[in-house]
Amino acid sequence: MKNIFIEQLAIATRKNKNICLIVNDLGYGMVENYSTEFPKNIFNAGVSEQSMMGYAAGLAARGKHVFVYSIANFNTFRCAEQIRNDLDYHNLPVTIVSAGGGVGYGNLGYSHHAIQDYSLIRSFPNMLIASPGDVMELKSCIDYIIKNPQPSYLRLDKSSNYQIHKKIPKVSPGKWIQVLDYEKNFKNKQIYLSTGAVIQFIIDKIDKKIYKPGSLFSMPLWGMKFKKYQNVNLKKYKEVIVVEDHLKDGGFQSWLNESLHSEKLISKSLDSKVIKKVGSKEFLMNFLK
Repeated sequence: MKNIFIEQLAIATRKNKNICLIVNDLGYGMVENYSTEFPKNIFNAGVSEQSMMGYAAGLAARGKHVFVYSIANFNTFRCAEQIRNDLDYHNLPVTIVSAGGGVGYGNLGYSHHAIQDYSLIRSFPNMLIASPGDVMELKSCIDYIIKNPQPSYLRLDKSSNYQIHKKIPKVSPGKWIQVLDYEKNFKNKQIYLSTGAVIQFIIDKIDKKIYKPGSLFSMPLWGMKFKKYQNVNLKKYKEVIVVEDHLKDGGFQSWLNESLHSEKLISKSLDSKVIKKVGSKEFLMNFLK
């Protein structure tokens, strides 16, 4: 997926010279062609992730659409404060591109696991998560992000170039995409729903009869703003099995659970509009709705 990303970014940069790429001493063997073609559009921030996000914010504030590439644990947790304050709260067109989502870099140890990244990123109100399941979904996600610059998080598999879609699907935030239909009449039956590069894993488990047959859907684009669309979709099916390479708490399923309306649970919490306000605790608590 990493090579597909850089190829698609080069295509986009040929059309829009305001696109630029920042790396942090990573990406060697992948970014050289981009660097040669667009020497003024790529920057190496060195091993300084907090500064890297600051650079991205500054460039974006001057009209650039910035893509910040690194291994998933580096450009999320190491600079969480800068992502929150500099990028998300200012609603800047910066796309954080993470390679090795989930346990893709597992051979380097638990320090390189990205199994809490959804939990972190989806807590930022302006952030769009783009988590493609195959290379065709990746192309769709990049096209959407290019056409809709905003704070976003593009989560890539470390090395897979898996393809299941025969053509590039149309994606939009919160939309379910049908990947495979194992049963023609699947309504009110068991289905699988995933985000990210676990589609191949699910299909392999079904083919080996480890998982029961069931139609498979993917949601490549999602985030805090798009939970409201999920309740209707979830009610259509008897059982929805959510598969993700992330911890359960704070992950994709947790996000879906929050979209369900419950008569027993009524939410009273701070509105995201509070991020733009400054004042006393008493004043700010008025945003608890």
